[in-house]
Amino acid sequence: QIGAKAMWDYGILNKLGKVNKPVMVKRSFAATTQECCQIAEYLFNYGNKNVIVCERGIRTFETNTRFTLDLCGAAWIKNKTILPVALDPSHAMGYSYGVPELSLACIATNPSGIIIETHPDPKSAKSDASQQLNFKEFRMLFKKMKSVASAIGCNLK
Repeated sequence: QIGAKAMWDYGILNKLGKVNKPVMVKRSFAATTQECCQIAEYLFNYGNKNVIVCERGIRTFETNTRFTLDLCGAAWIKNKTILPVALDPSHAMGYSYGVPELSLACIATNPSGIIIETHPDPKSAKSDASQQLNFKEFRMLFKKMKSVASAIGCNLK
């Protein structure tokens, strides 16, 4: 995974372009969709054919959530690239109470994957504790996600 803050680090990109392992490029909160695609394509063209693009929220004028999950941007990326596109509602929201609703919205866009942070005891998590679901919350969410996926003809695994 190339974190959003490391998206522009060409030393890292050059090394990861040469490996034959999956690499996820998380869109920086200040990057355009075009810039994110160009970074992912850079890795792909450098030799790594296992690149995943991840939309994890962008900075907007909103101050009550960490970021704004850019579903429009994710749709644009899916349309402009052959690469798989994942969504990360946990990082976008920044608070666990909003993750289930955002996750359901993500399913409706039919992404290649969704990242939902979970922990058996979120309060004791070493990082990002505020955005994590406990296992019971995740199981309940997953049932709802399967229903939404079924309604739009997707297979959720």
